[in-house]
Amino acid sequence: MTYAIKPRRVSFDWKQTPLHWIPGEPTATHVINVLHLLLPAGERWFVKVFKEALPLVTDEKLLKDVKGFMGQEATHSVQHAYVLEHLAEQRLDTAAYTRHVEWMFDVLLGERPPFGIPLPRREWLRFRLSLIAAIEHFTAILGAWVLEAGALDESGTDEVMLDLLRWHGAEEVEHRAVAFDMYQHAGGSGALRYLRRAEGMALAWPALVYLWIVGARYLLRHDPQLTGGRYRFADHRAAARRGLLPSWASLNAAMPRYLGRSYHPSQEGSLRKAVEYLALSPAAQAAAGGGGPAGRAATS
Repeated sequence: MTYAIKPRRVSFDWKQTPLHWIPGEPTATHVINVLHLLLPAGERWFVKVFKEALPLVTDEKLLKDVKGFMGQEATHSVQHAYVLEHLAEQRLDTAAYTRHVEWMFDVLLGERPPFGIPLPRREWLRFRLSLIAAIEHFTAILGAWVLEAGALDESGTDEVMLDLLRWHGAEEVEHRAVAFDMYQHAGGSGALRYLRRAEGMALAWPALVYLWIVGARYLLRHDPQLTGGRYRFADHRAAARRGLLPSWASLNAAMPRYLGRSYHPSQEGSLRKAVEYLALSPAAQAAAGGGGPAGRAATS
């Protein structure tokens, strides 16, 4: 069956979303909020790198999928940037942190290798494609998790934020294989292609963990509704046990899966569940003129 990956129009109404949008759970709220810190710059970077790599694509089906992926990622970037504006309106300014994130993607991982590293342009492009494939492995896992996270509904999570996370997560599951297939297509051949894929994961996962922890610490420390807010691993583990966060253990276990020689991202998540949610997302319906304010109805 031919399945077309394409961006969707969405409309979110943030006016009633509280700062702690999982009631009574500032740690769980802000651990997930780190996504809003990373994704605007990160997904713009995905699009830039894929645009640079488009001339390498010789397969027509992959080319269509890549263009659909780029459209979806560009939309994700814009919508998460709106959340940062909403946080700033609630006196949680994230600019000091996001400047570092933007530097990392725009300079450290820009079009040319940093610090004068003597790497051919084609190899630098292949390395960045391997990083994106590794990162997309985890975004697909997170997308599958949030589609199944009934504890978020039971805890009274703000409906608009939950719709944003599930709309985005469903599209991550929908395009889960595109970055991997792009790397396999444009990343060379033989053992070197596999070794570079492993290298991408070896660098991407520790970097994501670092950025996530530092981001959570930043948000909890600057939260205007907390006194002496701190990120604690014990609080994170407790929220994960309640089903409000994916556990570090489950994410760590995903890394060796990716390194299997026969691995393919189609093994992650359920495309059927993703497409079913995308058909019902209040934000997508609101953008299409099919309902009232996005997300202020049940989303589960």
